[in-house]
Amino acid sequence: MKSVRTILWSAILLVVFAAAFPHRACASGPDSGDGKFDPKEIIFEHLGDGYGWEIPFDHHRRMPLPVIVRSVDGSWHCFSSAHIDGHAVYSDGGYTWTVPASGDNKGKVVEILSDGSEYRPWDISITKNVMALFISVLAVLACCWPVARWHRRHGYLAPRKFTGAVESLIDFIYRGIIKPTLGQDARRFAPFLLTVFMFIFVMNLLGLIVIFPGGANLTGNIAVTMVLALFTFFATNLFARKHYWKEIFWPDVPMWLKFPIPIMQVIEIFGVFTKPASLTVRLFANMMGGHMIVIVLTLIIFILADLGSAALGATTVVSLLFSIFMLMLDVLVSFIQAFVFTMLSTTFIAMAQERGHDEEHQHGHDKVGTAGIKTLEN
Repeated sequence: MKSVRTILWSAILLVVFAAAFPHRACASGPDSGDGKFDPKEIIFEHLGDGYGWEIPFDHHRRMPLPVIVRSVDGSWHCFSSAHIDGHAVYSDGGYTWTVPASGDNKGKVVEILSDGSEYRPWDISITKNVMALFISVLAVLACCWPVARWHRRHGYLAPRKFTGAVESLIDFIYRGIIKPTLGQDARRFAPFLLTVFMFIFVMNLLGLIVIFPGGANLTGNIAVTMVLALFTFFATNLFARKHYWKEIFWPDVPMWLKFPIPIMQVIEIFGVFTKPASLTVRLFANMMGGHMIVIVLTLIIFILADLGSAALGATTVVSLLFSIFMLMLDVLVSFIQAFVFTMLSTTFIAMAQERGHDEEHQHGHDKVGTAGIKTLEN
């Protein structure tokens, strides 16, 4: 009950704040260049990457992050993103840097050459998303390391409190997905699959927090979800058994479907690449859509305030209530998307670990032989 009261009071305070200061909030947001409130800029600013971390309720100020770039002459430069905040021009020992507000290099650090042209350098800066990845890794370690340390010290004694909750989550994923699907190969792939689940779940939750260290839309970035899907792709295909490749290049179908025109082979090879593609798009689209809905519902308040709507107070309450509801729903979606990604990754890996009839027969003989040797030893 105490937690419910806390949530309700937080919602009430949020509604009062937004209703009392809508115009001030509008003034701090991005504008379209003519002083008007531009919701599109706010949406893409929040969902995209950046060289600084936004400060809540003040979109004109950012927490600086290190910019690391390679100049046209091959020299490396490192400076604070505060120098180029707001598309400012920064000079560093004869080198000039800025972030263009328009053009092909919009939003990216460029070097301004002596002839006035822009050069896009090699850029390994610690951007908002990169920093959020580091924070997510530390958060996963902070969650899982105490579980490992507890069982190393206390054996199979169940932990309590937060450590117990994390252990229950890990046990649920292992016994609910990994063990039933992979069987005897579960322990082999469990470290990778559990890491993927915890990493995605933590990134999803941090993305729902509007203040530092949250606020980065990592799983709504298709580059992040693509890398996660590529890990599953490599785990599936690099450790696949002979039967998996046999079913791709010479499947058990009528001969006319695979020779002389390799119809089934083309379909199977195409399927090898569509699996990681589906993982990438599913996670990206669901998390991007959830974030966008919450932002749009909240921005309705400021759009109406900018238009001078008479029903602003009632609209503010309704919009914020819907936003709070969507945020709570996104907590559930964060778990579901991590669960689905792990489940599909486990299924793809399990398909590559299937044994053919001959392999299964030989494996059965090996198990019987090993059991007989152990019996004789005993």
